[in-house]
Amino acid sequence: MIRKDVAGTMLMAALLAACGCSKALSDGPYQATGIRIGEVTDNSTNIWTRLTRHPERVGPDAPMPKILYRESKTGALLDKSTGGKSGSTPVVRFPDSSTIETIEGAVPGIPGKVRVLYRTAGESDWRATDWQAVDPKRDFTHQFRLAKLAPAAKYQLRVEARGDAGSQEGQVIEGAFKTAPPAQESKRVVFMVSTGQAYPDQDAPGGGYRIYTAMLKLDPDFFVHTGDIVYYDELAKTPALARWHWASMYSLPTNLQFHRQVASYFIKDDHDTWMNDCWPGMKTTFMGEFTFEQGQAIFLEQMPMGDRTWRTFRWGKDLQIWLVEGRDFRSPNTMRDGPDKTIWGKEQKEWFKRTVQESDATFRILISPTPIVGPDRKNKHDNHSNKDFQREGDELRKFISEQKNVYVICGDRHWQYISVDQKTGVREYSCGPASDKHAGGWTNDMRLPEHKYLNVVGGFLAGTVDRAEGKPTLTFRHYNVDGDVLNEDHLVAE
Repeated sequence: MIRKDVAGTMLMAALLAACGCSKALSDGPYQATGIRIGEVTDNSTNIWTRLTRHPERVGPDAPMPKILYRESKTGALLDKSTGGKSGSTPVVRFPDSSTIETIEGAVPGIPGKVRVLYRTAGESDWRATDWQAVDPKRDFTHQFRLAKLAPAAKYQLRVEARGDAGSQEGQVIEGAFKTAPPAQESKRVVFMVSTGQAYPDQDAPGGGYRIYTAMLKLDPDFFVHTGDIVYYDELAKTPALARWHWASMYSLPTNLQFHRQVASYFIKDDHDTWMNDCWPGMKTTFMGEFTFEQGQAIFLEQMPMGDRTWRTFRWGKDLQIWLVEGRDFRSPNTMRDGPDKTIWGKEQKEWFKRTVQESDATFRILISPTPIVGPDRKNKHDNHSNKDFQREGDELRKFISEQKNVYVICGDRHWQYISVDQKTGVREYSCGPASDKHAGGWTNDMRLPEHKYLNVVGGFLAGTVDRAEGKPTLTFRHYNVDGDVLNEDHLVAE
């Protein structure tokens, strides 16, 4: 049996190793929620960090908050919401004298300053940003935009922290990332895509998700998370509890290790915006003090992406990706379908069509937080494969089918698949959820004519763009949570 004090030391050592800390045992401030590298191009990237009071997260022996619901008619406190999600009001209880700062996974923030040092791999001299204060109103975070980078290069990072007075040196995190090749250069590119990582469904020893270890072994150029990065619904009844979701998720050892070494692009969906199947203007008491608008703001605060959630990125001559926004411009799911009902909104849809047509990339990939093709369950009402948004879905599928070498990757669904729309021939790849515990909602015997591959399992999707005998190729592989290949689909450019 390991003594509790020894076990705590071992856990701290594992967390410090995972975050790549070169000065891990300083007096703080710390960076226990790690760094995130985002929006990488051929000459720029964003670096996100956050200062924390302690070097590690609160451990699993700590309590979790309990949510009760006050029944609107009787005033009784119940374990479950009644009368649908609008008929009762949540009441947050912190057991055993705990607080938002002492519950499991908590990582309280602290004021201080940060800066980034960076250099191409192999160089001796570092370039450095100015020291910048983190913002207490934005969860003690700060984001840096690094510009004038070299294309198709590997960069080393050092993110340094210090106290407000400037004399107290804090924790240093080391990291790395790759920049994109220029648009005229044909270069092999490997990328990974995942979705749906619920905190209760962790599967890695010591905390986190096995997919991150498996993906690191494949040395990806970049990673895309399609949304449902955290699940607010049950616990995020205040903005503070919403921020707890991000701190508890990104202080997990596997997540710390992965995100300091791989550039990522993030998309939000319903559960990391506000609640299941949400839209702007939706009315409910279920989420308590936490509002849809606060959810939009917190996502931008916690992700290394600037202010725009719909964008496109070029990775050399043969690849361009589009990341779209599915919540901010959405019509109510309950609205009758017709020409005015939309998920994307007019401006974003016009932007997507225009930029796809303007692109000369060999392969063009739409990465969507929700399905465009499906099929999906009949009781779902929030994506383009459902009848509720069929008109816009038909419009998008028709447009995509008229373009050469355009494919769709989607998140949201808790199973892996390759589907081909029977009417238009649009090909869609569902990456599947982050763990086997989170897989479900479909069964392997429900194989429909659209399915070219179907597997109700956790894991991830990898794409490789390359050239064979001078011809551009795109290979998609579905993996399980341990990095074993489950299916391969090899495409040659038309």
